[in-house]
Amino acid sequence: MLKSILITGANAGLGKESAKQMAMQTGVEKIYLGCRNEEKAQVAKQELEQITGKKIFEILKIDVSDLDSVRTAVKSLKEPVEGLVMNAGGTGGKRFFDRTTDGVTQIFAVNLLGHVVLTEELLKANKLTKVALYAGSEAARGVKEMGMKRPELKTSSIDEFTAICDGTLFGSKKDATVPYGPIKYMAALWMSSIARDYPSIRFITMSPGATTGTEGFNTLSPIKQYIMKSMMKVMLMIGKVHKLEVGAKRFVDGLFNEFYESGVFYASKKGLTGPIGEQSQLFSDLSNKKHQDNAKHAIYSFIK
Repeated sequence: MLKSILITGANAGLGKESAKQMAMQTGVEKIYLGCRNEEKAQVAKQELEQITGKKIFEILKIDVSDLDSVRTAVKSLKEPVEGLVMNAGGTGGKRFFDRTTDGVTQIFAVNLLGHVVLTEELLKANKLTKVALYAGSEAARGVKEMGMKRPELKTSSIDEFTAICDGTLFGSKKDATVPYGPIKYMAALWMSSIARDYPSIRFITMSPGATTGTEGFNTLSPIKQYIMKSMMKVMLMIGKVHKLEVGAKRFVDGLFNEFYESGVFYASKKGLTGPIGEQSQLFSDLSNKKHQDNAKHAIYSFIK
């Protein structure tokens, strides 16, 4: 049972659907909708209240790509949250490869660095008390059926992980799908490492799987958006992806069900949908503690 939950990227897609489903769980008294756009957040809040019949939603303004915004959001929380869902992410905008003032790429900032700082700030302030869930991706271990390659690292050293953070590992490639998988891989490693640092809190990496109805493609070019969204519709028809409700249900299960163990990355056992399982059984590097700690140290080197 969790009384209070914070969800990032909560005004649409998986975040909003997760908020709806979590509001219906026994004992939930408060859900913070972490959003960067207050106008969109207000609309989402009103819709969620109407759908659920509950007035338990509160807006928390936060932009996970901006570390100052993250720190301000944590300070503004009047009380601790028992559950955290790190859902915000995506392809990082049209200039995803540009570096932020913190030295990482935009795509890295929105998918991982902001959530790392959010988690650390909550922990330092004793404002996260039970469970944290990160929205992982099967791209972290590769999906042969979709032509996705697993991260090809030579040494998995701190320097090599640092090159993922600042984008130098990818050279001149300007395709957001290239760094996305390695970033999600690093996120899973970080979650496993931090789970060992804080044994009293459960840290779960859970992929929502290939899910229709998200806004993950919205920052791609119009042509790429059309191609990706059209492909998702076809894949839904042939059972290769699933609906929004199914993806959000994975988050609900991961957060509320203690069957899911701390430090473990769960996602589809095969492909991008269907039964879920522990991903280190498919990609053993995920359970390598040295790799986990190297990834964490690389990430933290960008936090000032």
